[in-house]
Amino acid sequence: GCSRSEAAALVAAGAVRVGTGGVAPAVVTARAGRVVEGDEVAVDVPEAAGPTVVAEDGIELSIVHEDGDVIVVDKPTGLVVHPGAGHRGGTMVHGLLARYPEMAGVGEPGRPGVVHRLDKETSGLLVVARTEAARVALVAALSAHDVTREYLALVHGIPSAAAGMVDAPIGRSTRSPTRMAVSTTGREARTRYEVVQRWPAVGDHGTALLRCRLETGRTHQIRVHLTAIGHPVAGDRTYGGDRPVPAVPRLFLHAARLAFAHPRTGEPVAFESPLPADLADALTAFGRELSR
Repeated sequence: GCSRSEAAALVAAGAVRVGTGGVAPAVVTARAGRVVEGDEVAVDVPEAAGPTVVAEDGIELSIVHEDGDVIVVDKPTGLVVHPGAGHRGGTMVHGLLARYPEMAGVGEPGRPGVVHRLDKETSGLLVVARTEAARVALVAALSAHDVTREYLALVHGIPSAAAGMVDAPIGRSTRSPTRMAVSTTGREARTRYEVVQRWPAVGDHGTALLRCRLETGRTHQIRVHLTAIGHPVAGDRTYGGDRPVPAVPRLFLHAARLAFAHPRTGEPVAFESPLPADLADALTAFGRELSR
């Protein structure tokens, strides 16, 4: 259930959309209004904050940068960012709290310091807030699309265009509650991509390494968008990329570059992460013959 005040808060946050007469749902801006039979209503319900996280020792973390305001982590594959269904302990946040206990009071109790996430299988860079002021500033920067997040993704097939943008809304899949999908009732989502390398002889229809840049940050965005254009990420068993690619051991998606204005000083900062050994070894196995 949902109280009237909670419903009003969802409307105020732009999380409620109503479509009438076959028109795609638009964000509701007024707290009062009428819906009639046949209207389509879509609500983006935020995840529950979850219980307070307790620090855990022994979680290995690669810290790329730390200062009094932010921490930049190079997350390995297999590490969950924060607690959730099926992952009550052993997450990145548990490990960070052991090292930076002051983070416990930053943001939501279930995900202290977290301003954006990476999927469990995705490796690479993400920034965590060490203070509430830094968290608020980083969340605002993300909302304004002022944070650069670039990924390297190996995909099935070779896109016909050397570069492009996928502009397609993403929402919860009607087939599975754990999957996302391109949906007319979803939230706006944009991903830019460019082809970095091509291997025409690898896989059933060739393979390509793409550099992808998020302009929005929806759940599973890159994976959903690349699948939508017919080039799913290699090793992605959720979104249709489970056809084997030689030497690829897992989901081939790595957050390789992160840039933003420092939340306290305003100075631009940028960080890069090379491909982890397991993914780099896969590319080496393909050989160096490229067709550009």
